[in-house]
Amino acid sequence: MINNNIHIIIGQLNFTVGDIEGNTKKIIGAIKKANEEYNADIIIFPELSVSSYPPEDLLLRPAFNKSINIALEKIKSATNNIHVILGHPLKKDGVLYNACSLIHKKEIKKTYHKQYLPNYGVFDEKRYFTPGDEACLFEINGVTAALSICEDIWVSKPVVDAAAKNAKILFNINASPYDKNKNSERESIISKRASESDMCIVYVNLVGGQDELIFDGNSMIFDKNGDVIFRVPEFGEGLYEAYIDTKQSEIKSKTKKEVNLNLIKEESIYNALVMGVKDYVRKNNFQGVVIGLSGGIDSALTLCIAVDALGPENVEALIMPSRYTAKMSIDDACTLAKKLKVSYEIISIEPPFSAFLQALKPIFKKLPVDATEENIQARSRGILLMAISNKYNKLVLTTGNKSEISVGYATLYGDMAGGYSPLKDVWKTLVYQLAKWRNKEEKIIPENIINRPPTAELRNNQLDQDTLPDYEILDPILEQYIEFDKHPEEIVKNGYDAETVYKIVNLVDKNEYKRRQAAPGVKITKKAFGKDRRYPISSGYIEKK
Repeated sequence: MINNNIHIIIGQLNFTVGDIEGNTKKIIGAIKKANEEYNADIIIFPELSVSSYPPEDLLLRPAFNKSINIALEKIKSATNNIHVILGHPLKKDGVLYNACSLIHKKEIKKTYHKQYLPNYGVFDEKRYFTPGDEACLFEINGVTAALSICEDIWVSKPVVDAAAKNAKILFNINASPYDKNKNSERESIISKRASESDMCIVYVNLVGGQDELIFDGNSMIFDKNGDVIFRVPEFGEGLYEAYIDTKQSEIKSKTKKEVNLNLIKEESIYNALVMGVKDYVRKNNFQGVVIGLSGGIDSALTLCIAVDALGPENVEALIMPSRYTAKMSIDDACTLAKKLKVSYEIISIEPPFSAFLQALKPIFKKLPVDATEENIQARSRGILLMAISNKYNKLVLTTGNKSEISVGYATLYGDMAGGYSPLKDVWKTLVYQLAKWRNKEEKIIPENIINRPPTAELRNNQLDQDTLPDYEILDPILEQYIEFDKHPEEIVKNGYDAETVYKIVNLVDKNEYKRRQAAPGVKITKKAFGKDRRYPISSGYIEKK
């Protein structure tokens, strides 16, 4: 008998790459809850849930794939009457697939192999997987449904093939990373697939941080007209309950967790940064973080993110003034630390700085003071931060932003020293936006920090503008060159001074060696430094007019 009402559970969960045992335990716990507490017909998990995503070269280890098979046996035994859609790697006849299996009554009933393997940006799936080429259908409550995986929804063919075989629902499981414009793109393409195929589409996405990648969840259900009829909260981990009426294309939800579904841009980005820090620290077993707090906007925002991610008890600030540090900077840093209830210490870098200068005096002789002495100060701070990191197993969060790292306005083994970089993909202009957003409900960051002209305070009366154009000019040029690969002449035609543009793009290219040694950080744009953008360090290519 056909029962058009299908009771589903979306398992928008946070898994850890390589933690097969922990992931399996979480999957079995969710299956048990969906079956016993919700009495659901089906539970859907994200792409590669058993291994989590991306497992990268772990997939090349035979023992890893054997562990996946052992985990699948455990998961099968927990299914009973509920249908389970589960993503996992599958090694079969010596060939590795990115697979999605339907498990029911302790058996794998159907298995789908991902057909379109992304091999761009952060994706490298063709290195590991072999593509499938067939649709995979099954029946639930008398209704024909189909399976698909992530990239397959971005291409018409797998969807059309499923519809041609009379599927009424398409279950699409994903590990789709966050960027600040991604959700609108997803919604547009899935809406198009639903309307052109006349199918309801259940889109389930991974949530959580994995190194530089953030998975934002944002799982959704679309009716056959392409309208979103159910949406899971962005960055929300949990089990989300819905009923699909396949005849009427209606949705009913019992859960009361669907709040803040359409976050404003700043809130969404800030939440991504918080999740990135939280999961990196948690998944790598650090005992907290330590941050160099300067009294500037970047370290202030980084401290707020860390506290919101980990709690003030797990965050320590180190204020390290030099002979060039203004009293205002120290006062503002102390005020911020107190407001956030963060433990902090003040350690002057004057003794180590002076000692280094004295040691180098015979070598430097009468050479003029230049950036060398500025870098010694930054490196003195890096030594102090790393000493605390070593002694207390606390991760150093670096505080540099994307604008600075783009043009090399950062010191190797100095302010770049650390284990994770929350603002690595955040333009300086966006740093100010996020700081102002964070201050909306409560004035945590002192106004001095937001309103003062940015300065590294490594020499008397120093301002960032002494070396760089205003960030309102710098950031759009960098964005066009780095994220959209525009030629300098195209950027000039968009209204920017030619000499400035060429100076900036050549700074970007010559500082690749610095970025290659930088800490990983949260990806929030289309093209972040790291896996996204791959340029040679040793290169004779120069952008010329």
